[in-house]
Formats: sequence, C-alpha cells, structure tokens
Amino acid sequence: MNIVDRYKYQELVRETSPDGPRVYLTPAGNRVPSVTTVLSGTKDMSFLKEWKARVGNAEADTIVKRSINYGNAVHKNLEDYILEGKEPTGNIFAVHMTKQIITKGLSKVDEVWGVEVPLYAEELYAGTTDLCGRHSGDDAIMDFKNSRSFRKEEWIEDYKLQVVAYGLAHNEMFNTKIRKGVIMLAAQTGQYQEWIVEGVDFDKAADKWAQRLEEYFAKHG
Repeated sequence: MNIVDRYKYQELVRETSPDGPRVYLTPAGNRVPSVTTVLSGTKDMSFLKEWKARVGNAEADTIVKRSINYGNAVHKNLEDYILEGKEPTGNIFAVHMTKQIITKGLSKVDEVWGVEVPLYAEELYAGTTDLCGRHSGDDAIMDFKNSRSFRKEEWIEDYKLQVVAYGLAHNEMFNTKIRKGVIMLAAQTGQYQEWIVEGVDFDKAADKWAQRLEEYFAKHG
C-alpha cells in the first residue's frame, strides 16, 4: 500500500487496571480517559443485560471472548498486510473477515499515514485509531470492526462517534481538517459492511460526542 510519513505520530502511555477505566497519559502529563471508556461509561447497557439474561452468563462470556479473539486476529492481520503486505493467517473465520476488509474496504484507501495511531485532545480524551490516511481521495480516520452477524445502522452509533472523536483529536494535534470517518466491519457470517461519516453527518456526530464527553465528566469528574 502507499504509505506516506506525513505526520509525526508519537506513542502515548496507556494505563489499564482490572477494575478501573482505561486512561492515557498525554505529553503534557494529563491523565485522560480513552474514547472507548467515555463511550462505555455513557452508554445504555440495558440491551446487554437483557442479552446476557437470555443466553446465560456462561454462554455470553464464551461469545464475548471468541469475538475479542477474532477481533485481535483480524486487526493483527490487517496491520501486517498494510505495513508488510503479508497474507492473513490463523483461524479460518479471522482469515475470511480479514480478506473481506482488504478487498472491499482497504481497496478504497489511497494513502496510509499510520496504523494503530495514538491521538488525543489535551485534558479531554485520547485513544488509538486503526488507520489514518486518505479514503477515496479524502483525508479520513478509519476503524476496523468485527461482529457475529449483520449489524443494523442504529446499532453502531458509538462506532461513528469513535471515528469522529479521533478525527477531532487529529485536527487539534496536527491542524488538519478531517471531516470523514470510515467504519469497515466484517461479520463471522461472511458479510462486509461499511459506514461513512462525513460532512453534515460528521458535524452532528461531533455534537453528540461532545454531549457524551460532558455526561462522562459529570459522572466521573
């Protein structure tokens, strides 16, 4: 792929405790919550509780662990493909999901600036996005997702807020004007789905992200 060292991305120190939120230490010394911590801390979790009650805690734990393992494998495969051109390996489902994202998602990526890129908004939040670069001619933040099956759009609002949060942080850090986020999702059942957040939709999502941030800090200080 066309990899361009356009911005000087730097690692951030990440702190995770078993019972506490994931936080990052910014270059200025601020401890800020991760984007995923903010989203999970302000999300309506009633649907998750209902699902666990329906399938049972043991089965739910098995499904969650399996999805995490697949997700980690897909992310590693994609990183190796982007940076080194390696073919995907491992579990047959992880290989298939990786190939779906490569052929139907990464084929639209014109330029790669960084993979697993740490981004932050000083004193507010930080996180690591999967891919920064150009998508179909536009500067964009891109994130890879996996699921057990087809996802309805109303289920993935937090995915949209996540890429927008990363885009806003990138703009603050590097004075860019990113207003496009791309979510590339492969399901274990074989489908590929893609959502693009740009223009007015990006601005609306930015407003929702600001509301979630306010809600999080109101709860957690």
